[in-house]
Amino acid sequence: MVGIVLAAMAETSFTVIPPRTVIAGNKFNVTFRLKDGEGSGLKAPEIKGCTLLYGPSTSRMQNYQWVNGQSTSSTTIDYSFTYRADNPGNYTIGEARISVGGKTYTTRSASFTVLPPDKTQPGAQPSARVDDIGTQSADRSVNANDVLVRIILNKTHAYEQEAIVCTIKLYTKHSISSFIPTTQPSFDGFLIDEVPLNPTLNEVEHYNGQNYMTAILKQCIIFPQKSGKLTINSGKYDVTVVQYERMGGFWGGSRPIEKQIKTTSNSASIVIDPLPQPQPEGFTGAVGKFSIDSRLNGQVFKTNEAASLVYTITGTGNVKYVKEPVIDFPSEFEQYQPQTDIDAHVSGNTVTGKMTIDYTFVPQSVGSFTIGADKFVYFNPESKQYVTLTTPSYDIKVLQGAATSSAVVGKQSVSSKNSDILHIKLGDLDLQKFHSYYYNSWWYWPCYIFFAGILVLIVWLYGKQARLNADVQGRRLARAGKVARRRLKSARAAMAAHDSDRFYAELLGAIWGYLGDKLGLPASQLTRDNIAGQLAAYGAPQEITDTFISIIDDCEMARYSPARSNEQIEQLFDQASNVMNEMEGIRKK
Repeated sequence: MVGIVLAAMAETSFTVIPPRTVIAGNKFNVTFRLKDGEGSGLKAPEIKGCTLLYGPSTSRMQNYQWVNGQSTSSTTIDYSFTYRADNPGNYTIGEARISVGGKTYTTRSASFTVLPPDKTQPGAQPSARVDDIGTQSADRSVNANDVLVRIILNKTHAYEQEAIVCTIKLYTKHSISSFIPTTQPSFDGFLIDEVPLNPTLNEVEHYNGQNYMTAILKQCIIFPQKSGKLTINSGKYDVTVVQYERMGGFWGGSRPIEKQIKTTSNSASIVIDPLPQPQPEGFTGAVGKFSIDSRLNGQVFKTNEAASLVYTITGTGNVKYVKEPVIDFPSEFEQYQPQTDIDAHVSGNTVTGKMTIDYTFVPQSVGSFTIGADKFVYFNPESKQYVTLTTPSYDIKVLQGAATSSAVVGKQSVSSKNSDILHIKLGDLDLQKFHSYYYNSWWYWPCYIFFAGILVLIVWLYGKQARLNADVQGRRLARAGKVARRRLKSARAAMAAHDSDRFYAELLGAIWGYLGDKLGLPASQLTRDNIAGQLAAYGAPQEITDTFISIIDDCEMARYSPARSNEQIEQLFDQASNVMNEMEGIRKK
């Protein structure tokens, strides 16, 4: 009885489910869903440019639940109408009405897009189509127009430090069972903020006269660090596509067949303009659109007591890379290293966030002082102009505060000086007329030789340490193995915790850090191609070079690959440990 009452109290709703992807000439369904009600009088709305073929076909679903001793139920009725898309374009599904218990419910209008059909060149064999598995038979070859990867930039022209959206997108006419990047596109000359996403084949797009299923493999906001023509190099990928083989027999049918192919992405170039000259005083590289604010924490200030000035930069652009402003504090103030906190995230076509800088200072003198106003200058790429923002100056008074710890120390050092004047001793002082010298003692010369040897050892060790300090390359080489083992320890901990994302990040960091120390390369020169050449010049066999490159590629492509088993992760860890040990045994040419 309780279940019947609750079901009766359930709220009735009536909604429309539009089609996701429609290609001109094909059939498609529009579904109207009635929840918790018995309807009548439904009529299909007219969709201009599309032909109604039949409907409605009705399906009903009943759902029962028993939670904490209470029973609930719900009813869902779907009314589906089948149409044919006559022409490509954007279409609107009008309102639909249904009567439930004497009350009329209406759906909201919805829109969808009809894509053009694939274009076929005259005399050419028809290619595969996303909407027809009959054209995806195993006897057909998969060509470059069937599966491709594009690097797409939202701009062809930009300024230095201006935010640019880079999208790496997969286009395919076949289902994909595995997708493995073997060479990732390189972003030389850019700083990167990656957009978190989960790649799925969920949209159909019309591109270059063909319809493709698409998936965004990677999307990031990139900030160019220099002017000129910058190029994002193409990537290489191993792809497993699904085709279908026709089966014989009475019932016929088809079965899926996997085929291994290789594909590459395009390279993408963009022209980067230098920032306009002359740059105004106070400009430190901020590009975007920002606002600033400052506040002084406290009203009464005393000597030797810490206070702080909080400076906030808010906006969109390269907020994560803005330099800390230099505040004009009085010379009588002791200053500490500013504490910076950045809260930024990708939003739309740029990065939005806030940088908070806390300047801690300690007044050392009593009196009236002024903390000078500060200028924050940024370049707005939309208006193509520099913008100067100003924070207010602060007039403050400093009162006498508590004594510093240094004053206490000074007092203690003065009081201790009186202890060096002692009382005159009286009586027999046991004075002697004859004296013996230390060098006449039996132990003098052994001790002399012993301490002389220690002195020679200290001089030798100091000279060795000085040579090591001067040899930066040698020091990096000496600690390369130790640093790698420490990083591998972090990767092992992530592997034991079954945290695959952290494992790949730690393992990749260990490999890059080890190679940078071993080969004496700065981080800016740690690229895949450069590493291969440097290892060969160092004298490493080709097998070791191939192993390092393979581990780097495996770690970088882990986010796009299906989850790997624990056994595969352990094999990758062992492979990294072994190749580092082998590299330690190689002497530089």
